Amino acid sequence: MFAQRAVKSLAETLYQDLHKSIVAMDILPGTPLSENEIAAAMGVSRTPVREAILRLSDEKLVEVVPKSGTFVARIPVSALPAAQIARRALEIETTCAAARRATKEDIVALRDIISRQYAIVETGDNSDYHVVDDELHAKIAEIARLGSLWDMVQQVKTQIDRCRKLTLHDPGRKSFVTVQHEKVVDAIEAGDEELASQRMWDHIMGLQLDLPSMVQEYPNYFIPDMDLTAT
Repeated sequence: MFAQRAVKSLAETLYQDLHKSIVAMDILPGTPLSENEIAAAMGVSRTPVREAILRLSDEKLVEVVPKSGTFVARIPVSALPAAQIARRALEIETTCAAARRATKEDIVALRDIISRQYAIVETGDNSDYHVVDDELHAKIAEIARLGSLWDMVQQVKTQIDRCRKLTLHDPGRKSFVTVQHEKVVDAIEAGDEELASQRMWDHIMGLQLDLPSMVQEYPNYFIPDMDLTAT
């Protein structure tokens, strides 16, 4: 029983580490994954590695090709529109509620996150930008008292997050997004539900408009199973 729990714990740790690296695009789409090499590097048996990879395969982050090997999955273009729609609907709902419920202390907390984003923009460091970005969105959901909706957003936006990482190659992207965030917070502070919702809509739609050109710029990272320009 203890051995089974140990394997499950190792599998969970490996899953979390690989999931984070794949979503962060630290391991690029198409990269081969060797169970033997991962097990050797981590000093574990292949069993927890295999369990972790099977979970990632279920989430379409890893592709297991019989007789060929295991690879980091490319991003299916067809998964992006629905993910964007779901994310947009959930986040607009939380933003609207946050504008209705935010206290002065809540606004201070949101502006502190914005300040940290601007600090990252100044340093030019990309590694933590989306961590702080997600912190802002999570805080908005918390203020709205709809934290469970943020949990749903995280579940649906996995492939979108991989695309978001590609936008960081644009030198002005972080500054542009941070200004958008600040406008959302301004509307929340004003208690203007309609304006806050509109600004969140504009923010999320920005990435959607970038997706077709992103697929063209990084064709090896995507499965072109849908024409985004037709949506």
